[in-house]
Amino acid sequence: MVIVGNGTSHAIADGTLRRMFEERKRVFVDLLKWDLPVLADRYEVDQFDTPHAVYILVTDDMRRHCGSARLLPTNRPHILDTIFPELCDEVTVGSTIMEITRFCLSRHLSACERRLTRNRLVSAFAEYALLHGITTYIGVAEMRWFQQILAFGWQCLPLSPPKRSGSATLASFKINITTQTIDQLRASGIYTPVKLHHLPIQDAA
Repeated sequence: MVIVGNGTSHAIADGTLRRMFEERKRVFVDLLKWDLPVLADRYEVDQFDTPHAVYILVTDDMRRHCGSARLLPTNRPHILDTIFPELCDEVTVGSTIMEITRFCLSRHLSACERRLTRNRLVSAFAEYALLHGITTYIGVAEMRWFQQILAFGWQCLPLSPPKRSGSATLASFKINITTQTIDQLRASGIYTPVKLHHLPIQDAA
């Protein structure tokens, strides 16, 4: 199942979203050692987890978290313009542009399950964008992950040359979403048909 939720009310009320924040803590804080805020020593939640954030989650048949990502509207504060403005020669913002953040695959998955979950998430990005009039995704990634994003087959372009940030080399990018995107993902073997299950919209005022 692919679930689309928004805002803090869903995070509080829906157990699947709570498990997403738990997994984010296990991946980004415990494994990758990112310096991020942790709520109740259990959930990775930062200043961008607002009522305007959109969450896309891949779950198994028991609605256990397998993978997730957060989409941020760029006409509000987001990571590229707030934390990493030096990674972008000109920050791209607009009502049809969203930022992909916190791409997270659960640590309990096998290598095969991780690949399948990744493909479903990427496919969900395309489906969500086409359904909601999103023309562009932007984001920041370490170089190894950025090279994977480029290989997915969609129209992905760097926003500036890669730059060092601490011990990592980071790249900013944009992904143009068009009516050809799904065919491009299908041609590269990434696309998996998905059905998006939208939770009722909450908190977005």
